[in-house]
Amino acid sequence: MEYTRLGRLGLRVSRLCLGTMNFGWDLPGTEASEAFAIMDRALEHGINFFDTANVYGWQRGGRPGEGRTEQILGRWFAQGGGRRERVVLATKVYGKMGDWPNESRLSARHIVSACEQSLRRLQTDHIDLYQFHHVDREAPWEEIWQAVETLVAAGKILYVGSSNFAGWHIAQANETARARHLLGLVSEQCRYNLTVRTVELEVLPACEAYGLGVIPWSPLAGGLLGGVLGKLQEGRRAGEEIRGEVDRFRPQLEAYEALCADLGENPADVALAWLLANPVVTAPIIGPRTGDQLDAGLRALEVTLSDETKGRLEEIFPGPGGPGPEAWAW
Repeated sequence: MEYTRLGRLGLRVSRLCLGTMNFGWDLPGTEASEAFAIMDRALEHGINFFDTANVYGWQRGGRPGEGRTEQILGRWFAQGGGRRERVVLATKVYGKMGDWPNESRLSARHIVSACEQSLRRLQTDHIDLYQFHHVDREAPWEEIWQAVETLVAAGKILYVGSSNFAGWHIAQANETARARHLLGLVSEQCRYNLTVRTVELEVLPACEAYGLGVIPWSPLAGGLLGGVLGKLQEGRRAGEEIRGEVDRFRPQLEAYEALCADLGENPADVALAWLLANPVVTAPIIGPRTGDQLDAGLRALEVTLSDETKGRLEEIFPGPGGPGPEAWAW
């Protein structure tokens, strides 16, 4: 396994991050026993970076606040064997965890309360990376950072990251943190893949400027970049949403899968390798539902894309034209 620093930190994490969003959901989610096996196998492979969120694991018709995915991780940590000690644990706060007014978003009250609840579910005494799942336009950064100071001083969180922030949100957050002599945001978890590249305009440049590690979610575009056309030809089923995306991107997907075939590589590995080749990217999040899927995803670490291949990928999935303002101005 390869390791790298998380942004400007001294903290070292694996180049692939284990996403646990599939754990504990209704079918086709991953049951606890299989989730335990996947996490054990991840450690065997050297993956030390695990990502979750307090809202993951809702059931059909279930009430918010169950935090089933965090509970599964907590039961796995409770088995001991150095599991918690070897994991850089990331979870998130923002989503609705109850029906009362202060059980969501980023008020200081909710941040502190949600952290305490996550710690209980995760059966741990601290969270390594506590991420704001979305920007809260109503909560001032002075209030947010006050809650962070409280939790850091108590030893309950070590670092703070963002998710789904705009570039100016990252700048605003870190400048406010600087005024309070705080470390500020250390990472941004954003939707980034060959089909969704708008973060190249301002989010990635902001991350680079402030030394944030970038943790792409949906690196395979919900399965589009995992060889979806070949799988459909084999008779595999796909939901209505993915079929609509296939129709939208079909010419590009045909060219992409043909290129991957010429390279002799799995399309999913090429998509991950393209992200890993970007120096601002720390670790794409992979969300395996089975141990075999986890094993297969490691191949991406061995794939090196030539400049010619990168250029061909740029032709198939053109980006926004680089960072702003050059992308839209002279």
